[in-house]
This record gives sequence, C-alpha cells and structure tokens, in this order.
Amino acid sequence: MRTSRREVLRAGGAITAATLIGAGAPAIAQSRTKVKVGYLHTPAVDGQIWTGIETGSFARHGLELEMVQFTTGLELFQAMIGGSLDMLSTGAVVSNFPARGQGRVFLINNVEFATAQLWVREDQGVRSFADLKGKKISTTTGTTAHVFLDSALRANGLDPAKDVEIVNQRMAEAVTSFVSGAVPAVALWVPFDVTVRSKVPGAKKLVDASAYYPKAAIVGGWVARNDYFEKNRATLGAVVRGWAQANDLLLSRTDETVAALQKKHYPQVEPAAFAEQFKASKYFTSAQWRTMHSDGTTARWLQQVTDFFVAVGGIQNPVPATRYFDPAIYLENVKA
Repeated sequence: MRTSRREVLRAGGAITAATLIGAGAPAIAQSRTKVKVGYLHTPAVDGQIWTGIETGSFARHGLELEMVQFTTGLELFQAMIGGSLDMLSTGAVVSNFPARGQGRVFLINNVEFATAQLWVREDQGVRSFADLKGKKISTTTGTTAHVFLDSALRANGLDPAKDVEIVNQRMAEAVTSFVSGAVPAVALWVPFDVTVRSKVPGAKKLVDASAYYPKAAIVGGWVARNDYFEKNRATLGAVVRGWAQANDLLLSRTDETVAALQKKHYPQVEPAAFAEQFKASKYFTSAQWRTMHSDGTTARWLQQVTDFFVAVGGIQNPVPATRYFDPAIYLENVKA
C-alpha cells in the first residue's frame, strides 16, 4: 500500500489511533515487525515519530518501534554501527557517517531551519560576532550545532580554526558551561535554549540557522544499518509510509498535534515555547519531499553538510550523497 498526501486525520477532536484513517486503507490485523530505532529527543527529530506512534500510523503498517534515546547523533551512529540499533533518526550527522560508508539514508524529516542557535553573554563583553574573536565557544563538534556554527562564523568574517576556540562538550555540558560563565558563547540546538533562557536572563541569541538557508541548509533524517538496509526493504517501506501519514498530520493539523506532543513528550517545556521550537524546523508535505527527492534537491542539501564533514573531519574518499542517500524506497511508497 502506498501513502498519499490525503492520508491524514479527518475527524475533529482529540488525536487517537482510531481517527488515523488512510484513504482506502483497511485496518491492519497482523503480527508487527519490531524495529529498534535510536533517536534524539528534540522535536526536529522525534516529532513525526511520536505523532506516528501515538496515532497508530506505524502500527497500521505492521510496525512496532522500540525507541532508544541518545544524547548526540555521534552516539547514535556508534550504537548502530555496533549492531545494537536497526536504524536511527537524527540531525546533521546523517551527512557524516554515511559518507564514510556507515549506513544508508532513506528518509528525511525536515530542514533544521532555526533549530541551531548561537547564544552569547553580554555580561562577558560579547555583543556581536566581532566580540567573539579570541573567545571560547562551547558546542558538540560533529553535530548540527557545529555545522551551523562554522557557517555563522565564516559568514561573519571569522575563521573557526584561528579566530575562536571551539570547546567540544556534550550539549548538556556545553550549556552548563555557558550558564556558569565558564564560556561566553554556546552553539546549541533546541530545546537546550530553554535552559539558557531560564537560567541566563541576559543571554542574547546572536543568530540561528535560518540566516543561512538554503545555502547552508541542514537536513535531518533516518539512516539504516548497511546490512539491515539490504535485507529489509519491505520494512523500510513500511517506516516511510507510517512516517508520511504522521508528517502530513503535523502539517494539516499543526496546532493540536504539536499540543499533544508537548503534553505527553515535552511536559518540561512551556506550550508556547514548544510551539516556537516546532517552528524552528522547516517541514514539507510528503508530496513535496517526493519532488525534492526526485529533482536532486535533497541530495544537494545532504552533500553541502557532507562537504563540511570532509573538510573538518578528514573523511578519506567520501561516498557522495547521491550514493549514500537512496530515495527509491520513498518514491516507491509515497505517491503525490
């Protein structure tokens, strides 16, 4: 069964599995295939996942997702490469390890339009990019935040290797360093901005990733382990179909779906703040993704970030995005 953009919730009221009715889709009465999925707990990564699980779109396609939370995409890939995950969903790191031949990209969630942000402390004399020269900036290298930081510094005349000192920490520790005053700047991703806003009232958001879209677009998505990708094409297709229904629901009934996500999965974030975090990503309908997968737009976005990882990570003989990203599974399972 293929999914179309019309397969979204049509009934009003609360979001429940019973209201998720695909166009002409019979209820699925069958044993479910268990899939172990690693993920990051940020709306840009798990928004469609939790929507699909809560409304039953993955179950309707015969899947039972076992979700395993990680802190960074680097840890996700290490777990998947080690064999403890079948697949993962993450941010910019989808353009890193697959370029090393470790995993295949088969599904894209969104463009992380403004999820990556650079915050500075004016009480430490940093009010502009010029003030960052010679200063320390905490972030988690090799991640969405690092890719964004590199673009932001270069766009404002600073050499990331010479003009600033980038301090590599796990994101929670990077934010703690900023809050404590150990560093005057931090490049983070939402929802870590909630901590900064609450604990450093005078902090200033200098810029976010939207300033460099689409030239430096950062996409996040799903990657399957190489052997899993080769042997489980039908399961990957089911993941795509379940995701497509959840994705189109998010876009067609955004307010109530985002509210449901916040209430159950992000209770620590105020509803208004969570709604803003959701808007920090740029989402497209399943039909729009089909067009971008077909015309090469997605591969070009992936390649932009791969080029960054090649430059800073010294990837030897990188696999191009046109080879590590396989849009065929999506195109076979999602129709306009």
